[in-house]
Amino acid sequence: MRFHPTEGILAMSDYENILFEHDGPIARITLNRPNAANGIDQALADELERAASYCSEDPTVKVVVLTGAGRFFSAGGDVRAMAASADTGAFIEQLAGTLHRAVSALARMDALLIVGVNGTAAGAGMSLAVAGDLVVAAESASFTMAYTKVGLSPDGGASYYLPRLIGLRKTQELMLTNRTLSAAEALEWGLLHRVVRDVELADAVDSLAQEFATGPKGSNANVKKLLLVSSQHTLEEQLNTEAAFITRCAESADGQEGIAAFTGKRAPKFA
Repeated sequence: MRFHPTEGILAMSDYENILFEHDGPIARITLNRPNAANGIDQALADELERAASYCSEDPTVKVVVLTGAGRFFSAGGDVRAMAASADTGAFIEQLAGTLHRAVSALARMDALLIVGVNGTAAGAGMSLAVAGDLVVAAESASFTMAYTKVGLSPDGGASYYLPRLIGLRKTQELMLTNRTLSAAEALEWGLLHRVVRDVELADAVDSLAQEFATGPKGSNANVKKLLLVSSQHTLEEQLNTEAAFITRCAESADGQEGIAAFTGKRAPKFA
């Protein structure tokens, strides 16, 4: 395992609310407050932000796996911690700010984010779950927004991702009625890429991680970037961005290898 040199990044052994591993091209983040349903308090948010920054800044990381420990993926923001704070507004402002920096880093990093939803994903937990570039869920997983049940509104990027994934009407239904979706329903709605048996989740996620660990990081990073900006661009602006990105890929070592492997009728060996 490598340690990130950037000042302020926690050593892997220093994490208490997440488990963090980095082995070669794959980094793994596990939300690790199982006795609190992996609820997101300030301590967990701080560690998630630091791990996300690590993955974003370390060029050797090609794939990040995010999952939860225990029966829950995450029940979202820790409401008990909110209630115990002297100033609830200030507490939530700080918590949301930290979480949002983590979400932004995971979205904008060159590495792919694979989310393995091992159980209930509620509130900000659901926001994190659907933010993956690839999302695999266990059959027992469930998804609910739950914010308005406690008089709050969504955070964690849900209002960005959900309309793009499933459209405005379905997003309104999830956010206003707090409907709970089973894993099968979430797959049907377009929130997930795959549902597997509970006992198969870890292997399914690991298989995906290994597959993309040998893939072209630059190409995958460009896919992420193109999709992030596509709704902001006119057609011509997006075409220009596509042209710039594919040119950059073609000039890279991975692009040269991919083209050579295709014409040579062999499997590519990406960096």
